[in-house]
Amino acid sequence: MGKHTFKAHLYRKGMSENMKIAELFKAKRVVYSFEVFPPKKSSSVDSVYKTLDGLKEFNPDYISVTYGAGASLSDNLTAEISGYIKNKLNIETMAHLTCINSSENSVNETIEQLQKREIENILALRGDINPDVEPLKDFRYAVDLIDYIKKHPNFSEMGICGACYPEGHPTADSLDEDIEFLKQKVDAGAQTLVTQLLFDNERFYTFREKIEKVGIDVPVSVGIMPITNKKQIERMVTLCAVSLPPKFVKIMSRYENNPEALTDAGIAYAVEQIVELLANDVRGIHLYTMNRQYVAQKVTDAIRTMI
Repeated sequence: MGKHTFKAHLYRKGMSENMKIAELFKAKRVVYSFEVFPPKKSSSVDSVYKTLDGLKEFNPDYISVTYGAGASLSDNLTAEISGYIKNKLNIETMAHLTCINSSENSVNETIEQLQKREIENILALRGDINPDVEPLKDFRYAVDLIDYIKKHPNFSEMGICGACYPEGHPTADSLDEDIEFLKQKVDAGAQTLVTQLLFDNERFYTFREKIEKVGIDVPVSVGIMPITNKKQIERMVTLCAVSLPPKFVKIMSRYENNPEALTDAGIAYAVEQIVELLANDVRGIHLYTMNRQYVAQKVTDAIRTMI
């Protein structure tokens, strides 16, 4: 089934078909997706819905929704927003689920909420460790969450995506060690992978070669974040420990005092990255939209004929 025929088939119905992310990769040459995040407690969820209504115009294959750091089941909007994407916008969705601060019961309740909304794709994550909070011991790592879901009689059919780190997880001793842990996630049941954001494509190509050598053969989407302000750059480098190529640093330095030019330069750099990745047979692009419709529109318009 061709990509245009497939999309027409998917959206022809009043409600999107239940579709595992892994099945999207079987049906399409390139899977193009977005990520959004729930609003802060001080903001209205309506702002996210407005953004999502705009993102629908760009026909992403799916939209992922992050899990609020430290949020409890009662105040986390991931399931609600994911349900809006799935059942109102008729777009497949993937809900993030962290586990380091979750009990087995809270994980059960969260997945049950997702299932009630017909959501069947989860990005299984450990989550950030809060130095001021003692982590629970039900799940220490993402692989524990993946293994639990795939063995649970009520959850085993959920589509599971795992996170991966082309430059190695900041807590890993080496990239090779981190890939060993990644292999455990795949063996436990992760059917697809999505990378942390990266700015140097060569790092991904090296990573791809390494995971192929250890037998990881599930589809991988590359995470791309168009940088639109200097603080964003500094925050991402600190949090994610990603490398910045000299070309990227030069572009950002040139326009750091011109916000409009910096936004355009950040989008242009992201587009250039995506074009090169697609030319090198990357099958998935996951755009970190930062809830900015303008950014998603500019990137999508530039690569529309390639996906």
